[in-house]
Amino acid sequence: MSDIIFMEQALAQARQAAASGEVPVGAVVVRRGEVIATGRNAPVDGHDPTAHAEIAALRAAAQALGNYRLDDCELFVTLEPCAMCSGAMLHARLKRVVFGAPDPKTGAAGSVVDLFAESRLNHQTHLQGGVLAAECSELLQAFFRRRRDEQREASRLAHPLRDDALRTPDAAFDALPSYPWMPRYVSDLPALLGLRMHYLDEGGGGTQGGEGGLTFLCLHGNPAWSYLYRKMIPPWLEAGHRVVAPDLIGFGRSDKPKKESFHCFSAHRQILLELVERLDLQNVVLVVQDWGGLLGLTLPMAAPQRYKGLLVMNTTLGTGDAPLPAGFVAWREMCAKNPEFDVARLFARGNPQMSLEECAAYNAPFPDKGHRAALRAFPPMVPDSPDADGAAVSRQARAFWQNDWTGRTSMVVGAQDPVHGPPVMQQLQAVIRGCGEPLVLPQAGHFVQEHGGPVAQQAVDFFSPRA
Repeated sequence: MSDIIFMEQALAQARQAAASGEVPVGAVVVRRGEVIATGRNAPVDGHDPTAHAEIAALRAAAQALGNYRLDDCELFVTLEPCAMCSGAMLHARLKRVVFGAPDPKTGAAGSVVDLFAESRLNHQTHLQGGVLAAECSELLQAFFRRRRDEQREASRLAHPLRDDALRTPDAAFDALPSYPWMPRYVSDLPALLGLRMHYLDEGGGGTQGGEGGLTFLCLHGNPAWSYLYRKMIPPWLEAGHRVVAPDLIGFGRSDKPKKESFHCFSAHRQILLELVERLDLQNVVLVVQDWGGLLGLTLPMAAPQRYKGLLVMNTTLGTGDAPLPAGFVAWREMCAKNPEFDVARLFARGNPQMSLEECAAYNAPFPDKGHRAALRAFPPMVPDSPDADGAAVSRQARAFWQNDWTGRTSMVVGAQDPVHGPPVMQQLQAVIRGCGEPLVLPQAGHFVQEHGGPVAQQAVDFFSPRA
């Protein structure tokens, strides 16, 4: 019963931390059944990365006793301690540590690592978890819910929604598997006309990355969004590079114009050009697939000095002077006949290795018919005649890739793709100057990114500056 009483006092400290805008974690130090010190999280207020609740409580207890050894003391904390705090507890030679909620991301008392079980250390502290775990977890969850709501409201005020557009509720994107990155938005690019565009910008503190680092610019196609790159982003970040992955207007977390007539090749290309300029992307490896290639392959010729590499997967150039692949024509006819097709089912059919939750994530941006204008508009937008929108600039891009491209190119092909499979990609290979033999993935279909971990790691090795 005393454990509950002391954890309730730690919870009181955690509530004080929350009231101050800090992550709600509280701690108390108990000696012989009496609280001798308290602590609460204060790293933000104190500009101190060590100002965790446990550290504050340990410092106060040591001052109260006049001794940094606390071998007859117990510490109660509402959240499983991290490695820093666990180390301090062991160094203080606490008799016992009791925590409330587990921390699956940074917990060092069993969730990620267990320093308390390390027998090689010269002191062992008894550990107990789960005391008032539900109450401790709810306090943390409520804090982060409020923070997300505040961020959403701030974003809404900063990027007001146009009357002729829709915005998928942010809650649709909560807790998507393997997609932990912070959303970023821009709405003042001239070509956006006030629409809000979402993009990921990770690595290098959102700047250029480290000296000599690369920027992987990842462009998705239809009906995907930046979630498509979730398996490829981590290897690039771990290698110290920057990753930028926008959602095209009409897709993902970007705004969705209600009318299909908004969507045209030239408008989407101009938005991407302006985004590259706004973010001042340098040392770019352009990563494209599907519509990401139709649009993206026309970008480098506008600013070739920005681009160092090309990672190209199952796509083509829409030059309008050659017949469209038969597989694409069949896809376009399917979309016309079934405009409300199930996006999750599409991914599940071609990617049996994906979980149901991953497949469902592709449906998240499109909760109803009104949000699907881009899905209906994009198939007819592929240039299919010499004077179609985008055809002329695509022919200019073809000449650029044939004659002027000086960067390195890696081509990866999903062999099972009925739309842009090996025959289509061989034609594209012949267009790109210096493009070597493609890596063909026998098990992959149209969405190569769903097999993207090894592909991303290979790209790190291929595009990294050579000594």
